[in-house]
Amino acid sequence: MKRIALALLGAAALLYALATALEARHPAWGYVAAFAEAAMVGAIADWFAVVALFRHPLGLPIPHTAIIPANKDRIGARLAGFICNNFLSTPQVLAKLAQFDPAARLADWLSRPESADKLGGHLVSAVRYGLTAFDDTRVRDFLGRMAAAGLAQVDLARLAGQALDALTAGGRHHALLDDVLRQVTAVVEGEEMQERITEAIAREIKTLRYVGLDQMAARLATRKIVAAAVHTLGEMAAEPVHPLRLRFDAYMTGFVERLKTDPEFQRRGEALRADLQAHPALGDYLHGLWSELLAWLHDDLAKSDSSIRQRLVAMIGALGARLSADEAMRRWINEQIVDAAPRAIERYREDIRRYIVERVAEWNADEMTVELERNIGRDLQFIRVNGTLVGGLVGLLIHTATQLWKG
Repeated sequence: MKRIALALLGAAALLYALATALEARHPAWGYVAAFAEAAMVGAIADWFAVVALFRHPLGLPIPHTAIIPANKDRIGARLAGFICNNFLSTPQVLAKLAQFDPAARLADWLSRPESADKLGGHLVSAVRYGLTAFDDTRVRDFLGRMAAAGLAQVDLARLAGQALDALTAGGRHHALLDDVLRQVTAVVEGEEMQERITEAIAREIKTLRYVGLDQMAARLATRKIVAAAVHTLGEMAAEPVHPLRLRFDAYMTGFVERLKTDPEFQRRGEALRADLQAHPALGDYLHGLWSELLAWLHDDLAKSDSSIRQRLVAMIGALGARLSADEAMRRWINEQIVDAAPRAIERYREDIRRYIVERVAEWNADEMTVELERNIGRDLQFIRVNGTLVGGLVGLLIHTATQLWKG
């Protein structure tokens, strides 16, 4: 295109020379000369304009030339502003999000078997990589030290007291007590337990053994003992304010309070903690537990029919299916995205703006100029071609008007 534009300029120059030489022979050559002269002016002017965008014409430092290299940073700032204002404005992004319906697209993607399998494969690969990284002596030693350090900060007595306090809050322990009472009643009423009580009583009744009444008396006593025990247990289970139940409550309350505040209990907890820390079996146990866990996970994940992978794929597919069927949940997800989007847009839009400005500032001015000229230079050469032709036509028009004015 440069050669074509230059050839047109050369043709205009030759035509001008020819028309000027022959102008005296016929008035028409004056019109041709005017056309060629104006065409040269238009071609040279547009050549100057095109070249001035990228460099100094003829290497001369003429003011307001080499416009793009001289204003590279300003162009980057304007480009960043144009992109952020016209493509990343909050209303535009929110409108696009509303059309996009991300929750429905996510649900549709997750519910596809190939997508669930692909995502499951990625998760398994990530887990296997993590296991390989964590299967290291340094990691195991670190975990052992962390466990020991964590144990050193634990007040076992107070922790046990707080745990029991939580378990007994609101009378939760009564359900456990009722279950224990039912189990004890079942045991006491059982034939095996009654036989044991009978034998124990019979062994103690030595005076009746010689007349053969020991077993009879023992069975009679056993029935009375069992009946009394079952009756007492039944009363405890049926009456919330039974004296034995109240005594149990009082004992539990006192025991919990002692665990939390009694120095003796705290001393015993500290002694137990010190024994655990000093015992080598604790570290060996943690190391062995960690190694067994890693080995099992490695073995399962390496299989083609890994149970973990199958469960992950099934969970992903089920999640997609449920999300597809639950319009309210999809609407909630979309609402959360739309609510969070303005903050994210406002936050990252300026980061994008700064990134564009910084990247353009880092470009080499000569390289950027070459790239721009390579991409838009063909269209710019058309400007030179058009300038040659349009300039010639304007020159012809002016010459014609001048001749008409002269009459």
